[in-house]
Amino acid sequence: MFLRIFNPVTNYRALKEAWVFMRPHARLIYEMSKENIFGRYKGQFLGGFWVILHPLAITLLYLFLFGIVFAQRIGGTRELPLDYTTYILSGLIPWLTFQMAMSTSVTAVIANASLVKQFIFPIEILPIRDVASSLVIWFTGILATLIYVAASQHVFMATWALLPLVLLVQILAMLGVAFILSAVAVFFKDIKDFVQLFSLVAIFLMPVVFLPGWVPEIFRPIIWANPFTYMTWVYQDVIYFGRIAHPWAWVIFFAWSILAFTGGYRLFKRTKPMFGSLV
Repeated sequence: MFLRIFNPVTNYRALKEAWVFMRPHARLIYEMSKENIFGRYKGQFLGGFWVILHPLAITLLYLFLFGIVFAQRIGGTRELPLDYTTYILSGLIPWLTFQMAMSTSVTAVIANASLVKQFIFPIEILPIRDVASSLVIWFTGILATLIYVAASQHVFMATWALLPLVLLVQILAMLGVAFILSAVAVFFKDIKDFVQLFSLVAIFLMPVVFLPGWVPEIFRPIIWANPFTYMTWVYQDVIYFGRIAHPWAWVIFFAWSILAFTGGYRLFKRTKPMFGSLV
């Protein structure tokens, strides 16, 4: 089993199978994602704007605490070219997007028992829908970050052109984790609470609100052991540093994203026949 995870042939087949599945269901995924985004806020005064307001409030809270209260001053050098606010945003927005995908996809199957019990419905769409819905945070947050950098520091970086590629890799990672969480939650309901707890503490286990050099050396292995650290470094390279400052982070992030996707998709397909009798 362990060797199958790293088997390139098996992974290629899983990627191909997933692509063949999603392509004819693109319209259904779009419609369900749109309903997922706006449907939960029907009847509320601000409606779908809450999708943006929730992560915006969290982002502003982190910026206030670490950018104003703790008032760290960085920037203006080759090692740290931009300000502390940009440093935080470049890692925070991708993480908030991933966090949203995890927190919603963990209940994707168990919260839709009626759909799961319909044998004609392709239930793989449920975690895909949650990942697609979370991308609203990415697009609004990244756009706001780039506008902020351009307006406040008059900087346009060539590496910003890599954002579509990095987003594609992140989507693979989010889909893989979503498949894993939604499948495991059918058998272990407590996984939802573990995800909530991890979402609260994970921000402090990756270099989003601090520089790695600020961490005592004895605790740095904790940062290195966190796979989301490498996603953070990749985004910081693209948005903040404007160069490939962490080359190994790109290799690790791309590799674990592909492995997460192929492994998650295979796990979901293997366990799917048991869902109907357990939800």
